[in-house]
Amino acid sequence: MATFPVSVETREVIRCKFIDCRLVQFRPSNSHCVRCHRPLEVEEPVRPGPIPVDLHQADPSTEAGLKVAGQVKEIRRARHLSQRQLAGRMQVPRTYISKIENGKAIPTLGSLERLAGALGVDVRHLVQDARSRRDDEVASILADPLLAEIAALLPSLDPLHRSLLYGAARDMAIGHRRTA
Repeated sequence: MATFPVSVETREVIRCKFIDCRLVQFRPSNSHCVRCHRPLEVEEPVRPGPIPVDLHQADPSTEAGLKVAGQVKEIRRARHLSQRQLAGRMQVPRTYISKIENGKAIPTLGSLERLAGALGVDVRHLVQDARSRRDDEVASILADPLLAEIAALLPSLDPLHRSLLYGAARDMAIGHRRTA
């Protein structure tokens, strides 16, 4: 059996220099970009390696998907449900729940509604971040006139009086539970 030398041709990888294109490609024979047809420069060869990602200009849909992912996982765990149980309630594969929670899949509006129903929450709870949830909780607490009045007085109390107020409220609540 005879062996023959084989030459392997290496092709130059380049990036189009024009901002509206920036296509990474093998150098074509005419040295013009395949997409925009403008001349390519030899000065900027592209080195293989990781693709740089600008985290400050992330895709808003990805950001929203990550918020949904965190909410789904948090609510599912608070309800003591496994991914398999939640998937059974939604009638989807368990892997779909996993992909949602890991931010690898963004559910459609229909899936969000089914997911909210399976978790026993309103859809807006799935798309709300922690700060807006906290703001809603504070607003609902301050809707009670007594609690709003106490909250207005708290900044003027020193730590000892705050502790005494908390202890008195806790003792009254525990005493009320025992008598009820």
